[in-house]
Amino acid sequence: MSTAVAPPAVRTAEPARGATLTGTGALVRFMLRQDRVRLTVWTASVVFFYTYFTFALNLFFDDPAAMQGRAALMETPAGIVMGGPGYGLDDYSTGVAMSNEGITWMVLALAILSILHMVRHTRAEEESNRSELVRAAVVGRHAPAVAAIITLVLVQAVIAVLSALAMVAVGDLAVADSFAMTIGSGLSALVFGAVALVVCQVVGHARTATGVSLAVFAVAFVVRAVGDIRELGGSTLSWFSPIAWAQQMRAFVDLRWWPVALSVVAIVALLVLAAVLASRRDFGGSLVETRAGRPDAAVTLRGPLAMAWLQQRWALLWSCLGLGLMWFASGTMLPGIGDMIGDMVVDNPVLAQLFGDDPSQLAVGFISVLVLYAAVCCAAYAVVMAQRPKVEESSGRAEVVFSHPVSRHRWLGAQLAVAGLGTAVLLAVSVYGLWAGAAIAGWEDQGFGDYSVVVWTHLPALAVFLGLVAALYGWAPRLTGLGWALVAYTFVVGMFGQVLDLPDWVYRVSPFDGVPEVFSEESYAGDLALLWGVAVVLTVLGFVGFRRRDLVTG
Repeated sequence: MSTAVAPPAVRTAEPARGATLTGTGALVRFMLRQDRVRLTVWTASVVFFYTYFTFALNLFFDDPAAMQGRAALMETPAGIVMGGPGYGLDDYSTGVAMSNEGITWMVLALAILSILHMVRHTRAEEESNRSELVRAAVVGRHAPAVAAIITLVLVQAVIAVLSALAMVAVGDLAVADSFAMTIGSGLSALVFGAVALVVCQVVGHARTATGVSLAVFAVAFVVRAVGDIRELGGSTLSWFSPIAWAQQMRAFVDLRWWPVALSVVAIVALLVLAAVLASRRDFGGSLVETRAGRPDAAVTLRGPLAMAWLQQRWALLWSCLGLGLMWFASGTMLPGIGDMIGDMVVDNPVLAQLFGDDPSQLAVGFISVLVLYAAVCCAAYAVVMAQRPKVEESSGRAEVVFSHPVSRHRWLGAQLAVAGLGTAVLLAVSVYGLWAGAAIAGWEDQGFGDYSVVVWTHLPALAVFLGLVAALYGWAPRLTGLGWALVAYTFVVGMFGQVLDLPDWVYRVSPFDGVPEVFSEESYAGDLALLWGVAVVLTVLGFVGFRRRDLVTG
C-alpha cells in the first residue's frame, strides 16, 4: 500500500521593499537620452524668451515715464487677464514688468512641457504597448512614472537656473528675485505635470489625458484672471489657482518665498494620489472604462480627409478658443492706445521705429505689432499640424493605412489640406477677434472689410510655412523641426529688424516681408503671387519626395 506524499510547499518570494521602483535610475537615463533633442529645444526656447523679454523691456522702456504708461495699460481688465494681479504698478521697472506680465505665459509654456512629458512617458507608452516590453525586464510597477517625474524636475531645474542667470546678466536684476520668479514658475508648472499623471491613471488614451490636463490649466487660468480682476493684487479666489502661487511671491516688489510651499504640497499630494490610483488599476487599463465605439465607421469617416480632420479637430478647437479670447481682449485695449503710447514715442526713438513717429498712425502701428504676434502664432500652428504626417508615419499607423487602397498622395494631401484649412481658420479667428474686441470697446477707425484684407493677405505667407515643412517631410523627415527656426527668425526680424538696422536681404527671407503693411493701400499683388508660388513649389517638392522614399517607423 503506497502512501501519497504531499509535495513540498512552494514558498513564494515576496517582493523586496521598494521593488516597485526597481529600474528607476536606468529609465531616467533612457528618457534623458531619448528626449535629448526635444528637451534641449524646450530649454533653449524658454531661456531665450526670458532673455528676449528682459532685453526688450530694458531697450524699449528705459524711460520711467514710458514704464508708467505701460503700468497704466496693465491696470485695465485686459491687461490683468493677459498679465497678472497688478502689484508694483506704482513704481514699474523691468523686474516688476517681468514678474507681473511674464509669469502667466512662462507657467503656460512650462505647463505644456510638463503635461506632454508626463503623458508621453506614461499613458502613451502603455497605449502603444512599448511599456509592456519595458516591464518585461526588471522594472518596478511605478518606476516609469517616477522616472518621468524625476526627468521633468531635472529639466525644470535647469531651465530655472539658466533663465535666472540670463535675467541677471541681461537686465542686471536682483539675483534672489530672479531665482524666485523662475523657481516659482517652474514649480507651478510641475503642479500641472502632476495633474497629468493623475489623469493618466483615470483615462485610457494619451490624447484624452493631454486634453483633460490642458483643460485643467484653462480652468486655473480663468480662476486666476477672475480673482485678479475682482481685486487689484489678487483676491481670495486667485489663490485657488497654481498660477497665482508663483505670482504671489511678488518678485522684484516684496519678495516672499512661502507661496512656494503651496506648489510643493500640491505636487506631493497629487503624486501620492497618482500612486494610489495606479495601484488600483490593471496595467494598460484605466479607472474610467473606455467607451466602445461603433462596430463600423460612419460613411463620413471612410477616407483620409475625414481621418485627418478627426485627428486635428481638437487642436484647432482649443487653439481657436485660446487665441480668439486673447486677441479679443487685446482689441479692447485699442481705444486711447495712441494717446497712451504717444508720450513714449516722443521720448524713445526705439519705440518710434517700432510704432512709427506719426501721431495719427500710432494706433495702426500698435495693431501691426499685434497682427505680427497673431500671424506668428498661426505660423507655429501650421508647423505643428504639418508635422502630423510624420507622427503618423513614425508611430506605424500610416503603414496600416497604406495596407488599404489609399495612395500616398491622397493621404498626404488630406493631412496638409486639413492643416492648411485649420491655419486659415485660426488666422481668421485671431484677426476678427481683434476687430470684435476693438469694435465693442468703441474703436471704429477700421471696419470688418479692413480686417478681412489683413486675413487674406497673410494667407500666402502662412502657406509658405506649411509648404516648407511638407518639403522637409518629403525628403528629410528628421529635419522638419527647421520649420520652427523659420518661425523664430520671422518673429525676431519682424520685431527687431528696424531697431537693429538689418540689411534688406535679411527681411526677404521672412515670408511676412511680402505681406503689405496693415491697412495700407499699396500694391501687393506681385508679392502675394510670389508667396503663393513659393508655397506651391515647396508643397509639390514634398509630394515628390514622399513618393520616392521609404516609410520610416519607430
